[in-house]
Amino acid sequence: MRLEGKTALITGGGSGIGLAVAERFVAEGAKVCITGRRKEMLEKVADKLPKGTVEVCSGDVSKEEDVKAMVDATVKFGGKLDVLVNNAGISMIGSITDLSMDNWLKTLSINLTGPFMMMKVAIPHMIKSGGGSIINIASVGGLRCLPERPAYCSTKAGLIMLTKQAAMDYGKDKIRCNVVCPGGVKTEMTEADFGQIGKMIGMETDAFVKEISLEMPLRRFADIHEMGGICTFLASDDSSFMTGAELVIDGGTAIVDVVGAGISGAVRRAGV
Repeated sequence: MRLEGKTALITGGGSGIGLAVAERFVAEGAKVCITGRRKEMLEKVADKLPKGTVEVCSGDVSKEEDVKAMVDATVKFGGKLDVLVNNAGISMIGSITDLSMDNWLKTLSINLTGPFMMMKVAIPHMIKSGGGSIINIASVGGLRCLPERPAYCSTKAGLIMLTKQAAMDYGKDKIRCNVVCPGGVKTEMTEADFGQIGKMIGMETDAFVKEISLEMPLRRFADIHEMGGICTFLASDDSSFMTGAELVIDGGTAIVDVVGAGISGAVRRAGV
């Protein structure tokens, strides 16, 4: 029960990593407010967890009025705000010359401006209650390029630097800010992304994911629940002297050129 007595707000809490983090936080004793654009998915998550542990607040992190409503709902539910997990994100395929301006701006608004606004509204509440922990979910795509993902990679790289800026500016207020950079995790967004890349070289999604996995040191993608542990650590007092850190949780992806090697291997094996 490392999070007993804490109140957390998790964006994108209806599926994927956000769902897993919400489940783990509740299991560790926290009260959680989960947010997202699809209210029905949020309600399904809340129904599965113990009554009184989860609050639902639907909204869009790219809209300032929704952000304020999310933070207000969390404070009303738990009486304070101790932990913020900026997990909501999207990925748009397309090279610089192919990507539409609408999709560039949409990615920027959700992946980078969204976390900025969430922190802008949440931090004063954290200061009022004596401190807190902010956990931003970026990606290995923020540390290295991915095929035809200029918007995704640029915004995740920006989120890493925004994390460090927040850590520098608000450490004096006992607010810690760290960023998690997952590699391949089994989520709807990842499957869609790799499905599109696989299609480009004539492979089905599952086959392409298998090829990519063969190039990873651990030879597999992560389950969403494997992200819950690291976020619990960052939310708890176990990480009380950690701030401004980027934690790469990727099965060893960052030490090899997984995407490049995977594509080359897939092409070679497929005889394309």
